[in-house]
Amino acid sequence: MSAPITSDTWIETHKQDLSDWTATIFDYAEPAWREYRSAEWYVERLRSEGFTVEKGSAGMPTAFCAEWHNGDGPVVGMYAEYDAVPANCQAAAPARGPRDGLGYLAAGHTDPHSGLGIGALGGLLATKSAMEQHDIKGGLRFTGEPAEKVRGSKPIHAAAGYYDGLAAMLSFHPFYMLPLCNTVRWDTQCGAAYSMIYRFICDTPETWGAQDGAPIPQSHSDIRAPGANEAMVAMYQAGRTLRDSILPHRGGWSVSEAILGAGQATADNLPALQADLQYMIRVPDLALAEQVSTALDRTADHIAQMHGCRVEKHWVSKSRPGLINHTMADLVWSELQEVGAPVWDDAALDVAREVQRACGKDASNAPLIPECTQLIAPQEAEAVLRQSLPPEQRNSTSDDYTDMSWHAPLARFYIARPALQGGPYPAWAMNALGGIPATIDPMVQTAAKVLARSTLRVLTDADARAAAWAEFKQRSAQEGQIPPLCDYAPPLDFAWPEYVETPRGRGWHLPG
Repeated sequence: MSAPITSDTWIETHKQDLSDWTATIFDYAEPAWREYRSAEWYVERLRSEGFTVEKGSAGMPTAFCAEWHNGDGPVVGMYAEYDAVPANCQAAAPARGPRDGLGYLAAGHTDPHSGLGIGALGGLLATKSAMEQHDIKGGLRFTGEPAEKVRGSKPIHAAAGYYDGLAAMLSFHPFYMLPLCNTVRWDTQCGAAYSMIYRFICDTPETWGAQDGAPIPQSHSDIRAPGANEAMVAMYQAGRTLRDSILPHRGGWSVSEAILGAGQATADNLPALQADLQYMIRVPDLALAEQVSTALDRTADHIAQMHGCRVEKHWVSKSRPGLINHTMADLVWSELQEVGAPVWDDAALDVAREVQRACGKDASNAPLIPECTQLIAPQEAEAVLRQSLPPEQRNSTSDDYTDMSWHAPLARFYIARPALQGGPYPAWAMNALGGIPATIDPMVQTAAKVLARSTLRVLTDADARAAAWAEFKQRSAQEGQIPPLCDYAPPLDFAWPEYVETPRGRGWHLPG
């Protein structure tokens, strides 16, 4: 029996385990920087499988780094993501409804990272099994990557050296946009991203507009500083004006805002002492990231002065654009063709039709879009992707796998998750299909097979490894050897949304 067949057999034998594990992480649904139960589950699972695991890698409590070796040889990297998204709580059922005991504002898996992480874990463990049975020398490194939705951990892991020393890195993601479905990225990699929090602090409100010798204000009608809330609102509005000023001039980017935290004085007539506004800038290149960031800095400084505040800037992410590697893309594409696209059985298609009906649509004979069960060659997908991009734009969309691509030859591939025909559909429908075992398991199993086969190919094909590294060195030099950008501590101590324990039990931080 060949090593790829051994890895395929492991996945087939452990289909129910992979399904149960995916459901577990889907139900945990913990958001960025607060994935406590999910990270602990992975650590315990990996240790039980014989991996040496470092908890809290690079100073991030919900990150980890696991490693296993079968003698000396090349080491291949894979990773899990497991953060969920606030305000997307959905049960694994074909009707709209939150998970038990929670409201809709709680977090839920959207991409879904529950399937992403377990698909990667399945590939890892299948590879280990084949390495042991066929005495394939080398090692496996598996990192736990929290806070992907704010591009959190990978720039930090990169700067701390967790991707150094690898022969290759394999990056799997569930399909989320056409034509990147059952294919491998070719030339147009994901772009750069900056994320920061502007914290407005009104700690000396008495000095705003005051005159020397003025008494302490005695009335709610006395002059007082506008405060942090007003500054945050003004920044929110000015940021959108800034976006409108820049947007028409460059294609394929976005600026998104999120209001975090508190420091308010309820509804009393007192200035709010603190308010946090987070920005996520997703752009094709670092030059544009710097332009937008500089403009936001300038805006924040002026607004703070206007509202009786000072402002602090805290970094959440500084992440590089991706680096191309055609050798690795070809290698993974070859294995993807061997595995084939996911297959959904009649039971899964019946579930998809139930979701269509629950959304007020007619049930289709073929409820999934045809791309879910088709392969598309990387070069063909690239040609379609480029049709909507300006010729000079080299990168598009956003994901932080890009930081890994500067440390080892990397391939980024996408496997179909179930997507319904006849839309548009509400977000809950896609989220539910990402949690129902019948509909999400085919993606998990397919991704695991592609990852295992590709890893085994890297470990056993010295010529492919050499070619991938030669291309990696050439492209790194051409692009200027961009070093890690992370020069900040993990941004842990902010009011990130999370679950809480109260006398009422475990629930979301906003009662539902």
